[in-house]
Amino acid sequence: MAGKKSFGLVFFLIATFLIVEACKDNRMDNPEMKNYVEALTIERKEKDYTLQFDINSPFNRDTTITFKPLNYYEPNPDFIFKSKLFKYDVQDTVSILGTKGETRPAVRLGYLELKTDEQVHKINVYQGFARTGEPYYSIWFTDQTTGNETYGVGRYLDFELNDHPEFVYTIDFNKAYNPYCAYSSLFTCPIPRVEDFIDMEIEAGEKNFH
Repeated sequence: MAGKKSFGLVFFLIATFLIVEACKDNRMDNPEMKNYVEALTIERKEKDYTLQFDINSPFNRDTTITFKPLNYYEPNPDFIFKSKLFKYDVQDTVSILGTKGETRPAVRLGYLELKTDEQVHKINVYQGFARTGEPYYSIWFTDQTTGNETYGVGRYLDFELNDHPEFVYTIDFNKAYNPYCAYSSLFTCPIPRVEDFIDMEIEAGEKNFH
């Protein structure tokens, strides 16, 4: 009897896995998703071109490194989320450590929610200020792939603030990228704080650079 139950459980798990994979394949065959993947592929090729030929690229400013096309996970719709920005009641100014040991101030503005089947994760949005005084907004994070398949310091996502408090943002980890310090030690970049860790494997976006 126990053997039959074990066999039944294994069969159920395999069947569930196959159904999930089939659903994922169907999503990838969706015309909208095909257009998205095509646009993402073009975007990645354009970034390779810029890094290879732009005079301000780390590969042209640092003569000790050689350009190679960047590594990425395959596009995955499971890592595209929607969320409003939940601003903190108290927006503390915190010190962000850089990879060369320097610190820089940033305002802990708020957080976004990443809802999965298992739980809700939070990701912080930080506000910094350019030398001109103009504000800019940053997302950086670590996850369970950090230091293994992805850059050991962490990865970044671009963020553009919308003034409408009910605006729903798209958080697309397929567009997660490495900072310049992943390619050259001439550059410094902010290190994600402990609270910027997302407790899951984000198998999307840019991987380690060779």
